[in-house]
Amino acid sequence: MQTISVDHVASCLTPCGLGSSVHLTPAITAAEGYAVAVRVLEEKETYNQLETVGGAMQRLAPGDVLVGPLGERRALKGYSGAIPAEVAVGDVLHVLNMGGIIGACTAGHPDLGPPLRVKVLGAVGTGSGGSARPVALADHAVAPADHLPSCAPLVVVSGTAMNTGKTYAACTLVRGLTEAGLRVAAVKLTGATLQRDVAAMQAHGAVATASFTDAGAVSTTSKDTRGLAKGLLRTLQAAAPDVIVAELGDGVIGPYGVDQLLRDPELQQYTAAHVVAASDLAGAWAVHRLFNTRYAQPIAAFTGPVTDNAVGCAYLQQALGTPGCNALHAAADLTRTVQAAIRAFSPADAPASTLDPSPSNAFMPCTP
Repeated sequence: MQTISVDHVASCLTPCGLGSSVHLTPAITAAEGYAVAVRVLEEKETYNQLETVGGAMQRLAPGDVLVGPLGERRALKGYSGAIPAEVAVGDVLHVLNMGGIIGACTAGHPDLGPPLRVKVLGAVGTGSGGSARPVALADHAVAPADHLPSCAPLVVVSGTAMNTGKTYAACTLVRGLTEAGLRVAAVKLTGATLQRDVAAMQAHGAVATASFTDAGAVSTTSKDTRGLAKGLLRTLQAAAPDVIVAELGDGVIGPYGVDQLLRDPELQQYTAAHVVAASDLAGAWAVHRLFNTRYAQPIAAFTGPVTDNAVGCAYLQQALGTPGCNALHAAADLTRTVQAAIRAFSPADAPASTLDPSPSNAFMPCTP
């Protein structure tokens, strides 16, 4: 194996224990979570940073060598891409997000410019000789679970789209519920790898945190998210939380597996409150109907831009019967609303099993 020095290691590869030099092999496994070393080919003025081990954001410059996981991304407000069927040394791929996902871009975004191009240097391996093996996230993953026999009450934070304020709301709830005397754990169950959201929840007081990346997923597209989620929730029980704040990245409608989790009967019976971040009234109205008809679950509170002023909050309360609690300007109201839901919560008996061979379609129709 060749040994090279690297400038950056993507944060999601922290469990792999990689340092400033890595071993390279030309035998590349073209599959999710396998680590590859790449060289940056160009300067980019926008979307040019990488979240590295330790959480620091580092600007990527031409000639930099970085190690990131192969993966896919299907973002409405970002780059989308996939893992090619084969990956070889010398191939030109792209950095698909700030978490360091490496893949072939299939769709750009006008606000971000062309994706950053990188040249593949090789697969990252450990050991030598006959004991050499490729570095992969799956080797350090929390095992999935088919069944969740017990769980602390869940406060599920979802949204109508990306960038609606879900993480801010989740952090607000972690802090508010902690200040109210509860032991709060936090988890991000869907999305594309980026550790800053979970780190923010920890900084706001969470006694334990986890993300889908801990389950070996670079992103939660194209997979059954229910087993991943239940495995992570099982792990968090070891911290003896009174409540778990669970953020669902991306939107309720989309390719990241949010719909699967919201429809799962076992997860539903542990959910004490749903908080939904919406950007506008049309989105709030649509998701309210979706929760009533598809999930048969009430929304405890709306947050996000739709609650930025009294006009939106009045509509939410009068037309939908749901309070609007802005996480920035009315954090105490949001916390009190969720606390009331937790106090009123009484979980039903857990079903024996919930995983069937045909999970719900991530791209479900808008009219169920």
